[in-house]
Amino acid sequence: MRILPPVEIAFLGHSCFRLKGKEAVLVTDPFDPSLGYPWPKPQADIVTISHAHPGHSYATGVGGDPRVVRGPGEYETKGVFVLGLATYHDAEQGKKLGINTIYLVEIDEVRVLHLGDLGHPLTSEMVGDLGRVDVLLVPVGGGTALGARAAAALVRAMEPRVIIPMHYRTESGGASLEPVVPFLKEMGAEQVAPQPKFSVNRVTLPAETRVILLDHHR
Repeated sequence: MRILPPVEIAFLGHSCFRLKGKEAVLVTDPFDPSLGYPWPKPQADIVTISHAHPGHSYATGVGGDPRVVRGPGEYETKGVFVLGLATYHDAEQGKKLGINTIYLVEIDEVRVLHLGDLGHPLTSEMVGDLGRVDVLLVPVGGGTALGARAAAALVRAMEPRVIIPMHYRTESGGASLEPVVPFLKEMGAEQVAPQPKFSVNRVTLPAETRVILLDHHR
């Protein structure tokens, strides 16, 4: 197997991550600074938008003239493959809050699934269609997206190698959401300590499912 440099994953706050590979940088769900988190003004080649809420669609705040992906489809930029699949922002097939797009990103042979503001369990058919998921970025704070128990159930159904929670209350934002602790308890990971970033490649993926808690970059 050809060994690539690790993909670096940083949590910028709310549902926003920066995925930095060998040739490209991707930012997920950039948030408007009005959300409460300090906006770090990242540079990127690609930006994915799960839905049009200001907390998830601040593409104009990302520098570098990125390609902005705003819905279902297949995309490729600088060797990064992105598959967007339509889901719902609520548990009533979008009748309340509309569509949410989840994105499976393959960057330097690492497959990262960002669930956006997913509001319902994924069907077994969709889980099967997604195939291998190395890193799952999953909402856990409830509100208009999955809460702790539903997120943990989805994790068990998907069996990713790494789980990174997002979309929960912190000291900087997400006041209407639950904190991350209930999800950690559901996963038996109460002792997990936050870290500033996480780097991984195909070789260094853990053999068993592991929860990683990231500090958001201030």
